[in-house]
Amino acid sequence: MSYIVALTGGIGSGKSTVAESFSRHGVSIVDADIIARQVVAPGEQALEELGKRFGKSIILDDGSLNRPALRERIFSNPLEKEWVNKLLHPIIHARTQHLIAKADTPYVLWVVPLLIENGLQTQADRVLVVDVEPQIQLSRTMLRDGIDRHQAESIIAAQVSREKRLACADDIIDNSGDPQTIEPRVAQLHRCYLKLAAGENRQDIAKHD
Repeated sequence: MSYIVALTGGIGSGKSTVAESFSRHGVSIVDADIIARQVVAPGEQALEELGKRFGKSIILDDGSLNRPALRERIFSNPLEKEWVNKLLHPIIHARTQHLIAKADTPYVLWVVPLLIENGLQTQADRVLVVDVEPQIQLSRTMLRDGIDRHQAESIIAAQVSREKRLACADDIIDNSGDPQTIEPRVAQLHRCYLKLAAGENRQDIAKHD
């Protein structure tokens, strides 16, 4: 199995941008968000189960999942949120493991927004955190999702704290400033991860990279 680097970060931190940069280096990307969308696509058993639980209001006219409606139903209801997690997480995990096992690159970038929240960091060989200043995170989230400040703050508050996320990091990419700084940092980390995947010692890498 390939060496696993888990990429995580809070909402609006720019995980997708960083993952795209790694993909340009030929790295296999296994994205939990993409898998999560796939398992509730029309025709999937999980979508049928969600429809049975929450009714037609969470299904759009084209048969796809009405994500905002489902989010609204479970956001303030811990029991319903737990039910959804118990339904989806095992399916997502199984597909994730299948894709990681299929990867034929020296290491896999496993993109997991809720890595720390779900206690999954021990399943990776290394944890990379995309960090961003809180006010920038807030404004990006509001702009991207078209939501007001209160909604954005609620979503951020529901995630693990910035401090706890950083405490779990082996490596950090600061995405608060100029986007042009991302590519050189990713290139540096890519070289490091190739060496780690080949079994080289981290201290030896630091001396030569």
